[in-house]
Amino acid sequence: MFSRFTRRSRAARAAPRDWHGPAGARAYAIGDVHGRLDLLDEMLNVIKWDRRQTGPARDYLILLGDVIDRGPDSRGVIERLMALSGDVRPVFLMGNHEEMMLRVLGDEPEAVHQWLTYGGYEFAQSYGVEVGKLAALSPIDAAASIRAKVPASHLAFIEGFADSFTFGDYLFVHAGLRPGRTLAEQDTHDLRWIREEFIDDDSDHGCMVVHGHTISAQPEQMENRIGIDTGAYRTGILTALRIEGDQRRLISVSERDL
Repeated sequence: MFSRFTRRSRAARAAPRDWHGPAGARAYAIGDVHGRLDLLDEMLNVIKWDRRQTGPARDYLILLGDVIDRGPDSRGVIERLMALSGDVRPVFLMGNHEEMMLRVLGDEPEAVHQWLTYGGYEFAQSYGVEVGKLAALSPIDAAASIRAKVPASHLAFIEGFADSFTFGDYLFVHAGLRPGRTLAEQDTHDLRWIREEFIDDDSDHGCMVVHGHTISAQPEQMENRIGIDTGAYRTGILTALRIEGDQRRLISVSERDL
């Protein structure tokens, strides 16, 4: 189910249309954090500084999913997001990694070893699980040993993540859309997992789709989508997109600058 599929950036096929956020509002969308609390904290500091420089607005902070797994501090990331306060409105979207974790620690423990291979080990370790012992356990026992270490409040928080968020002409999702379908017709699995069918499609979705999920060497700004997953867990670069009115710009933080 998981994939490490990575794309190289390519130029847009046509000039972009004009896209607008709602009047009086500003959005900061952050790509896949994957357990990199250090980069998330730095990005939040940059966003805080930017908000101070640009004056008051109705601000939204959107996490595009996959905040857990692969990186070293999934627990720290969850606790940081749960503690967000102030006048910014947080929006948390469900990624395929959150979905898989909830399934494994819920009704599908038989998939635990698959999840562990694609980032679950790092998740479990951040919660104090002795991960070296997991391979010797049955799937049910391995999942139970991880679940026992994860506070119920953390699971409830993640279960409350949304699948999409609309901001004026922009639509935020984790993975993408099934081309040719309206948002109401979309399957939840596609919103969290779709890849090539969406990435390689250049049709007009009726909105500008902002997504993570598929790693690119640089953020991809295409005619119909903007991809901002720059592989933070392995590249040390976390990317965000700032949208206000008809303006947008990219923000990046790097572990080299910490």
